[in-house]
Amino acid sequence: MPDRTGLVQRPNGTRTLRTIAALVLREMSTSYGRNIVGYLWAVLEPVAGIILITVVFTVVFRAPPIGTSFALFYASGLLPFLAYMDISQKVATSLRFSRALLAYPGVTYFDALMARWLLNALTQIMVFTLVLGTIIIGSGVEVILDIPAICLGGAMVLAIALGVGAMNCLLQSLFPVWERIWGILNRPMLILTCVFFPLASVPEPYRSWLWWNPLVHVVGQIRKGIYPTYAGDYLSPVYVFGVSLGLLALALLLLNRFHSDIVNR
Repeated sequence: MPDRTGLVQRPNGTRTLRTIAALVLREMSTSYGRNIVGYLWAVLEPVAGIILITVVFTVVFRAPPIGTSFALFYASGLLPFLAYMDISQKVATSLRFSRALLAYPGVTYFDALMARWLLNALTQIMVFTLVLGTIIIGSGVEVILDIPAICLGGAMVLAIALGVGAMNCLLQSLFPVWERIWGILNRPMLILTCVFFPLASVPEPYRSWLWWNPLVHVVGQIRKGIYPTYAGDYLSPVYVFGVSLGLLALALLLLNRFHSDIVNR
């Protein structure tokens, strides 16, 4: 019988890529359906959130904390936050979603993780581009986009979503109650990520506490690419990538150890 306990049994990289591609196609048909309606909902969900927040804050405040467009400011924070939430949640349920396929020797937990991460990462990149472009063009706001800075922020989103998702995948598989605990811990995250305000407006010592939240750096990096006047002196991509790689490495190491036990449950 073939050994399915880890990645070292993979004969070559080509087979891994073929397996991931097959899982991506399966994910597309099951998660988004065979028509455009599924992908349309992926776009409408953040749009609805941005519209609601924009309307509420337009009534309460005269101007956004940065720039002149409420929609653009809140989109610069809400889009990366929703992308992180969606991708990390999908990655966290990878083994549950592909449990039946993991019985085959040609499919490993790594394939399941990467397939879900890849498809949802591409989906969120599409959503970010469409929504942000529509807001800029529709509102007539003149912006000078720093594309490299925005791409760096996007890479930070994808990295932290993969790291957190992989670790939650391990914890939820070993301890099912962790999914509920994580859901409770995530409830105040929308506020603690500085979606509605810049970090510079937060007084000490809370500003220093919020700095340790990797998503604060992600949102700040995206805004730095959209607003030329946004300083972002506190940003540390190295910190975000370090946390992401650390979580991913630890999750893969433990999944390699407990993979068989999880699949056989």
